[in-house]
Amino acid sequence: MFRRILAVIAIAAVLALPAAPAGAQLTVQILKGMAESVPIAIVPLAWDGPGAMPYDVAATVHADLERSGRFRPLPRAQLLEQPHAAGEVDTADWRMLKVDYVLVGRLSALADGRFEIRYELVSVANGERLHGTAVPADPRALKRASHRVSDAVYEKILGVRGAFATRIAYVAVDGPVNKRNYRLIVSDADGANERVVFGSPDPIMSPAWSPDGRSIAYVSFHSGLSAVYVQTLATGSQVQVSAKSGINGAPAFSPDGSRLALALSRRDGNVDVYVLTLATQELQRITEDPAIDTEPNWSPDGRSLYFTSDRAGAPQVYSVAVEPGARAQRVTFEGGYNARPRISPDGRQIAVVTLDRGAYRIGSVDARSGGLQVLSGGALNESPSFAPNGADILYTSRVGGRDTLAIVSSDGRVQRQIAASAGELREAAWSPFLD
Repeated sequence: MFRRILAVIAIAAVLALPAAPAGAQLTVQILKGMAESVPIAIVPLAWDGPGAMPYDVAATVHADLERSGRFRPLPRAQLLEQPHAAGEVDTADWRMLKVDYVLVGRLSALADGRFEIRYELVSVANGERLHGTAVPADPRALKRASHRVSDAVYEKILGVRGAFATRIAYVAVDGPVNKRNYRLIVSDADGANERVVFGSPDPIMSPAWSPDGRSIAYVSFHSGLSAVYVQTLATGSQVQVSAKSGINGAPAFSPDGSRLALALSRRDGNVDVYVLTLATQELQRITEDPAIDTEPNWSPDGRSLYFTSDRAGAPQVYSVAVEPGARAQRVTFEGGYNARPRISPDGRQIAVVTLDRGAYRIGSVDARSGGLQVLSGGALNESPSFAPNGADILYTSRVGGRDTLAIVSSDGRVQRQIAASAGELREAAWSPFLD
């Protein structure tokens, strides 16, 4: 499979099935949730304004928390009452329903045309108001503001910042096998609000977010050869940053956004890891080995790179300091195949594609001990990408002969599938936090 991955860097694989066009509806299905998911009631917000309520904030929060697999929101039809302030919550009633928390609030129209979501989170155990604040929102940003409410509730209860207000990038393909159209798409983390960033009749691969979430680097073949581009999302401005002779692939932004790690084949034709300084175009060779070194990913502190190499005979993960003369150190020893390393935001876990009983699955490697845990099922999983809070891993999975997106929690206890209404989705990448 490693040689196949390298071939994909140079010549995109052509698959016979049609894939998802932009605008194909994405749906999220929970395949496995936590047995100890938190029971919570999300009460519909009161509306302080003229006419009908413009947006159902509570419905979005309900969907976010339920989709995470870590919460069990009470169905709206089972709500015994609908309080709108912490002082109105009768904890005895909610205890009867075996609910641990209640979220209440109001949506208000402001004089300047904007809206304000004011919410409070109440513990049913003791009636304590655990959290409450106001979230302003422009008329077109009410859903995003609702995701921010979900993020806050998730963090207050679980102790980890939520990632509902983030985005994902992926590649969709449509058209017959001899006339494909490739689209790089960005959507909300729940698959909504899809936007085409770049389209081409030639392959698009390896999207990678800048640390500020404003740009995406990717590989495109629209010039006839592989080249790496950086595109600004707000303006659509596209800059070609690497079009060397040979392979240009696997871009990864440094934590400060000033550099790109790349997999390049130079004059000797061998694929090695390089670092490109974007402001000066200075290119630094990081690895120099007869083996294939590819798929680099930065450590959170920006001092080292993790990459895939077959220098020991089979693909394994190595790390190397980004400094002259540094020697690479092998990281993975469990299993005969570990590739496509992606480091968790806290640096404690390395997501990999691992060969498990004849199937390529997503695994998690303990960065200190090297211990490997297989997280996903299925036969062919690729392209792992951590959520910015480190709680989940987005990846590509082949299901029923079709590529789709999936999410597994970093401990393997929660699994979700993101499917398009038609076709295939590939090359997943999760954004950083966006505010």
